[in-house]
Amino acid sequence: MNKLLLLTALLLSGTGYAEENPEGDSDLPLWVADKITPVHDSVTNWLDNSARNIDNFFGNDDSLTIENGSYLRFSQEFSWHERDDFGSDTALRLRLDLPTTEERLRILIESDPEEAQGTLAEQGANTARNNNDFSSDNFLIGLRRLSSRDKREHWRFDAGAGIKVKLPLDPYVRFSGERQWLMEDSPWVLDSWNRVSWFNEEGYSARSRWDLGRPLSDTQHLRFITNVQWQEEVDTLEYSEGIEFNHLLGTRSAIRYAAVAVGRSASSPRLHDYYLLSHYRRNLHKEILFVDFIPELHFPREQDYDAEFGITLRLELLFRADLSWGR
Repeated sequence: MNKLLLLTALLLSGTGYAEENPEGDSDLPLWVADKITPVHDSVTNWLDNSARNIDNFFGNDDSLTIENGSYLRFSQEFSWHERDDFGSDTALRLRLDLPTTEERLRILIESDPEEAQGTLAEQGANTARNNNDFSSDNFLIGLRRLSSRDKREHWRFDAGAGIKVKLPLDPYVRFSGERQWLMEDSPWVLDSWNRVSWFNEEGYSARSRWDLGRPLSDTQHLRFITNVQWQEEVDTLEYSEGIEFNHLLGTRSAIRYAAVAVGRSASSPRLHDYYLLSHYRRNLHKEILFVDFIPELHFPREQDYDAEFGITLRLELLFRADLSWGR
């Protein structure tokens, strides 16, 4: 009961903290912003030039003017969970879009791929992500071919391949499919995302997400999310059902409340974890620096459903090529 009261207090305090300051686009002191801005501009200019030069080499001169969605995202996460104590996770993701190539391509470099994030229960508790930094065995470099089909009208299928940077090198292959259905005369939208992966060392894995949602107002959104996952290493079918309520608190902050139930096994299905969470996200500085605050309360079957508390604090630095173009 004390843990539940603590979670409630954190949720309420998060909502209070999230009251929007209508003026300005930064929460940082001026001297901190002055330190960040030159570094950010330098990195985004390098990112934009690199993406367009590579695209021009493989594509055509339209690469110099076409919108480019390349970005570099760096995040540092600190978490605490009653069972696993303190942990940290440093993650990097670099995406270089090549939109003018004949077969639209995307170069991906990531240090925290979804295939390395463990079971569905571990993903909710962040217990599988601790210490997955740049020197870990989860650093991937790959190339992805993007489909040009509109997922609102047809299934859109993408394929990718690459290597996990370790010795010996671990090759991988991925196939993804997406579809979106807009309900006629209804505000409901159904999204489906599916992926099959093969890694030489870990073997096969498959995951599917079905997301049914609708807006409740200009600032509120309701979602029902179903996840299904199978990993050859675990060799157990997992599934989760969740309900989410998303609330925009202003132009620079939002909060999400979620309740999720996680189950296992197709032959003898049973729930083995429930959890509640609140995810508060704040744009600290000009869509460059973000902070996430995520308290969670888990009720795992293996602990006789005794409540376990966890909390995550994440700082994220984002460099986007299209922001620097035309400055």
